[in-house]
Amino acid sequence: MKWTGIYLVGYIIMLAGIIAALWKGGVIDRIGTTWTIIGIVIAIGIGIMIAVANSGKKETINIDR
Repeated sequence: MKWTGIYLVGYIIMLAGIIAALWKGGVIDRIGTTWTIIGIVIAIGIGIMIAVANSGKKETINIDR
């Protein structure tokens, strides 16, 4: 579970950097606040799905009786 959290934090930091670059370039002003928020929510949702999908290996456990 801890690797999922670390992956998600890294993804959010990367997303914040992209948003800062778009804001500095004036792209966010042209898109509008509503679409910017919708895009951020979608991007965070994709990040959560990727983090959960890469959270661990699926292994078969053999029990000797």
